Amino acid sequence: MSKLDEKVGKYIQVVKDKGVDLDTDLLRKVTQACGPSIYNADSETIAASQPGEIETVKNNFLIKKLGLSEGPKLDEGLDAVLDQYGRSDRNKYRAVIYYMLTKHFGKEAVYG
Repeated sequence: MSKLDEKVGKYIQVVKDKGVDLDTDLLRKVTQACGPSIYNADSETIAASQPGEIETVKNNFLIKKLGLSEGPKLDEGLDAVLDQYGRSDRNKYRAVIYYMLTKHFGKEAVYG
């Protein structure tokens, strides 16, 4: 089993635990697109309590990757996903958050 397969397996379980609809192919593509960041303990997770980290997710993922426009809908979507993930959960895995955001905004075609 490759390291990517191990990570995807772990993230599949997290997605199931969060009660989110699982699209294994999309989760794999999102995870792959995260690149080497998923293999570093610090960059594998998102520090949602740090405003700078949320701004980075918004600018680098939602706007640049998903092609969304700046506006209140981005903040609302981020809040909704973080609430569903569980704000108190210490390990907010980047790939899972990105997957949930992709599903939330209906941007699955980006990974088509």
